Amino acid sequence: MPEQKTGWEADKKKHFDEIAENYDMIRPRYPAKLFEDIIVICGAGKKAIEIGAGTGIATESFLRAGFDVTAIEIGEKMAGFMQDKLNSYGNLDIIVSSFEDANMPENSYDLVYAANSFHWIDPEIGCSKAFRLLKSGGAFALFRYNGVPLDGDEMYEEIQKIYEKHYRPFYPDSKRPVKDDYGNPEQLLYRFGVGDIGQYGFNGITMKHYNEMITYSADEYIALLDTLSDHRHLPDESRTALYAGVKEAILRYGGKYNAPHTFQLYMGRKG
Repeated sequence: MPEQKTGWEADKKKHFDEIAENYDMIRPRYPAKLFEDIIVICGAGKKAIEIGAGTGIATESFLRAGFDVTAIEIGEKMAGFMQDKLNSYGNLDIIVSSFEDANMPENSYDLVYAANSFHWIDPEIGCSKAFRLLKSGGAFALFRYNGVPLDGDEMYEEIQKIYEKHYRPFYPDSKRPVKDDYGNPEQLLYRFGVGDIGQYGFNGITMKHYNEMITYSADEYIALLDTLSDHRHLPDESRTALYAGVKEAILRYGGKYNAPHTFQLYMGRKG
């Protein structure tokens, strides 16, 4: 039997380079309170590394807070888009590289963070390297978001039927659970791509949640889906049918999709 795929294999992590502009336009923005909570821990105006910075969606909040940010981004086009977007800031340095291969001085940074990107990193390498790069007392912050299932909502349930037909034959439930339990710490850590970061030497570990409702038009929601690695790597025919079915369902229920999201912040400190 062929190996089951998830759509998030490591060899696909550069696919975002194809969609930099759309990615920046449609991906959710993080709650201001999330950044405030990170800055409370490590202080403002410090030195930071961002892992997998993409188009700089999370980067700008730290730049505005006075951080000197070294942004690591493997995609040349994503990095170029970020440079153009944030070129008014003098406190940004962009390194086009994987985090694993980037050369940076150890024991030199107050914050190492990753926004919806650490699941692309081997945690044994990434967590250990983050620990070495941080100063004593520095913070390691991982944050991401997920859409929350709307069980019982008519439009949501109809969309799930479309997924059963066009998506799940390629990504079986054994690899990608149908329902996510966002109150289960073990599952959240799985979604981050890590286990307990305490095993790498971090202490003072916390997990915080921030809930927000995001409203999409039908076209906006399809644009969002088309930035997701698992969706983009469906067979063309299945992806086209999935998007058409989802769009039709949203239009039939009024043209708006009110999507609750949960944002998660997972943090620890060195020493």
